[in-house]
Amino acid sequence: MKKGIPASPGYAIGTAFLKKEAAIRIGEETAVDIAAEQAKFKAAIETAGIQLAELREKARLEMGEAAAAILDSQLLFLDDPELTGAAARRIEMNQISAARAVRDIVAEYVAVFAGLEDEYLRERAADLRDIGARLLANLTGTGDDGFAGLPEQAIVVARDLTPSDTAQLDKAKVIALVTDGGGPTAHSAIMARTLEIPAVVGLGDITATIRSGDTLIVDGCAGAVLVNPDPPALAMYRGKKAGFEAEREQLKALAGAPAVTKAGKPIILAANIGKPEDAGQAIANGAEAIGLFRTEFLYMDRASLPGEEEQYRAYRQVAEQMAGKPVVIRTLDIGGDKHLPYLPLPEELNPFLGFRAIRLCLERKDIFRSQLRAILRASAHGDIQLMFPMIGAMAELRAAQEFLRQCMDELQAEGIPFNERIAIGMMIEIPAAAVMADEFARQVDFFSIGTNDLIQYTLAADRTNEKVSHLYDPMHPAVWRLIRTTIEAAHREGIWCGMCGELAGDPQAIPALLEYGLDEFSMNPGAILAAKKIIINS
Repeated sequence: MKKGIPASPGYAIGTAFLKKEAAIRIGEETAVDIAAEQAKFKAAIETAGIQLAELREKARLEMGEAAAAILDSQLLFLDDPELTGAAARRIEMNQISAARAVRDIVAEYVAVFAGLEDEYLRERAADLRDIGARLLANLTGTGDDGFAGLPEQAIVVARDLTPSDTAQLDKAKVIALVTDGGGPTAHSAIMARTLEIPAVVGLGDITATIRSGDTLIVDGCAGAVLVNPDPPALAMYRGKKAGFEAEREQLKALAGAPAVTKAGKPIILAANIGKPEDAGQAIANGAEAIGLFRTEFLYMDRASLPGEEEQYRAYRQVAEQMAGKPVVIRTLDIGGDKHLPYLPLPEELNPFLGFRAIRLCLERKDIFRSQLRAILRASAHGDIQLMFPMIGAMAELRAAQEFLRQCMDELQAEGIPFNERIAIGMMIEIPAAAVMADEFARQVDFFSIGTNDLIQYTLAADRTNEKVSHLYDPMHPAVWRLIRTTIEAAHREGIWCGMCGELAGDPQAIPALLEYGLDEFSMNPGAILAAKKIIINS
């Protein structure tokens, strides 16, 4: 049995298919005709743009918008003058071929992304490798179909799967994915969850030990892969597979049912999303609201800040998709473990306690203004609500609210419509905010408890530090006391209180949170139906 990282739940029993790797060799010779190399480079970019647009449309038609959106990062990179401009300059300055310039520049960018601390950004190195491979294939006229000869009931085994690979998977044949590398936020993992097929990633050298044609069992719940299993193992996993699929079908039947406890209390089940395309998955899983739109993902996978207009379109898209249902947009929460390559921040001894989120926004008003204006403008198209993160002091909240009013005044002066009564809330993720919840509750329209940070701040345990991660205990009584304090304070002041941390979707925590009176549970879209089952039976 091979152990890896469970990336998409479920069980599959099928035939291994090793994805073929394309080999493109680039010489070290200098270029003779620089103008010709520049022309080849320009043509390769144009061709890549057409190819990606076609691939995106294919993925959209066959697998939906969420799957197609995987290619958006590559289209952004292709339009990024920092990347393509650097390659063009390298051709001119070093007198080298277009292929050699692309190879070198992409390798340098990949090294930068692969070295970042943030897991999500690290995984974006795969986008760069993929776009580099596409450009090199166009420049050299090489490349092949790594999926030629794909059998029925195929379990794809690969060192890693690029966005292009995942977007063109034959969903009629592929029943599971297995990779040497990657993590839960890798494209292969995202795609597998979208297609609802099991996946195990981070297996190390699985491609070196499996041959095409082997029989595999993929346990996406436990992160295990069995190679050529014996009859007892096959029988056991056939039983697990049947049970899992029956449970999934039962949960799907709950998608349209209201989330109401046995005592008759209605509960709002909401989804956490990072991109507009995620709203479709939220709706499919029966989300009654977007409880947390993590806007920082609009700032990632790019070389410069998104403008007001671009953000407005993204926020408006979600509001329109939700068709009048609430959409809580959290303002930029960058810093801590999330960094932007184009926005250098000072080195800090304790970044989680440092210059991040609302603290950064209140100093970088230029960034804050464009986002607030975009959110306000989008509020004219749906029930958008605005939430400030990392509030720990009343002065911060008042400063954020005052700046928001200035942005409202600007829009009014310009005659631009927005919801002048937009609901304003705040995250409760700093213990000080929870302790002072009664005072904060008089100043806002709602709370949303961010348990991931609240737990690590309360227990002084960095959840990403393996040396102290055992101290990160979501069920610690001190944490629950703060949660209860927050909910009670909100209700005394007549505002609602939600939760958008991982605890909201924890089957063990949901009954107690119901008892405390939590009004809204916001979680990963894939966890909503299981949570609804618990609520209905509580």
